[in-house]
Amino acid sequence: MKFLDNLVSSRLGGSSFFKGDKKLYKFEKIKKLTKEVKLKNPNIKLIDMGVGEPDQMADLSIVDVLNEEARKKENRLYADNGIDEFKESACRYLSNVYNLNNINKNNIMHGIGSKSILSILPLCFINPGDICLMPQPNYPTLATYTKFLGGQVYDLPLCIENNFYPDLLSIPADVLKKAKLLYLNYPNNPTGQVATIEFYESVVRFAKKNNILVVCDAAYGNLTYDGYKPLSILSIDGAMDVCVEIHSLSKAFNMTGWRLAFLVGSEEVIKLYASAKSHADSGQFRPIQLAGAYALDNYNLVNTNCERYSRRLELMETTLRDIGFDAKKPKGGFYIYVPIPKGVKGEIKFENAQEASLYILSKALVSTVPWDDCGSFLRFSATYDAATLDDEITIMNELKNRFLKLNLEF
Repeated sequence: MKFLDNLVSSRLGGSSFFKGDKKLYKFEKIKKLTKEVKLKNPNIKLIDMGVGEPDQMADLSIVDVLNEEARKKENRLYADNGIDEFKESACRYLSNVYNLNNINKNNIMHGIGSKSILSILPLCFINPGDICLMPQPNYPTLATYTKFLGGQVYDLPLCIENNFYPDLLSIPADVLKKAKLLYLNYPNNPTGQVATIEFYESVVRFAKKNNILVVCDAAYGNLTYDGYKPLSILSIDGAMDVCVEIHSLSKAFNMTGWRLAFLVGSEEVIKLYASAKSHADSGQFRPIQLAGAYALDNYNLVNTNCERYSRRLELMETTLRDIGFDAKKPKGGFYIYVPIPKGVKGEIKFENAQEASLYILSKALVSTVPWDDCGSFLRFSATYDAATLDDEITIMNELKNRFLKLNLEF
């Protein structure tokens, strides 16, 4: 037995941690497999429609602010729990984009990306035995850290029969008694569903009745199309008492690697989060926060991304439907979520989405993300690498040709 085998925490699997890659974070595993396929096929360009990461860089005006601010001596200092310039810009952003006019800087706290915020929040609320209510499929960080702390996760399937909303009325009374957190994410990753005012009103009533804090992940909140407008749960009467919301600059402003987001909620929740956060990090680099403040004040920069993703999603919908997929353009986010093919005609039957995704990756060099949480689905991302509209059309034509050669059965 190796030295570390006796030291690895049980939350990471103890001595079994180093056996295989089963403990890899899901998207890291997909990236790893994609890289392996690319290396085996150096002469064929892989079409990466898997992990959703914007293919464009941040607007140069944002980069210029970072460049300028990084040269100032005073900006070398710790940011700790954030700078007022960023908090104030977040307040203006919420007013301009979501019509939230009752937010002040005491309701805002920055984080080093949404993932960081989601990992810290359970420290504020979860004791051993407490329950976190998690839609499935989901972005797993809040659930992972709940388990790390000895809490439990209760799954709420996002099924096509319920239009990809969780059935809150189906939760057993004994689960509700122990539940402290409910995670929501709309526009939803991976399903593409968007929230409605009526749905959010029902969530607020549910949270108040059961004394549960709702954590709304709005990472794709302002990437919306075809008449659907950005919607915050905090616009619902009474929501500030029982809800927090996370806004990210990663997707909408092409700032994934910058790692910048913010939490908005009641002053009490922000104080709790700030207390735990102060033990986890010393704040994001001040110039990044200042560049982020500029981005939030120039929120119309998002329009370019909305136009590009809307166009791409329409092209993807047409192409995927031509192939045989039951595809529909979403009203928010940048994913199309489709049921898997049955298999390959006369040869293979796919047992699940994982099997279908790996087959497509190995045979057609097209990377997708599989989900088997409530039915078997594939997620196609509109963030594939393309510089122009002509490039987008070329890639869609190539995608169609590769899939048709697979002779899939739907």
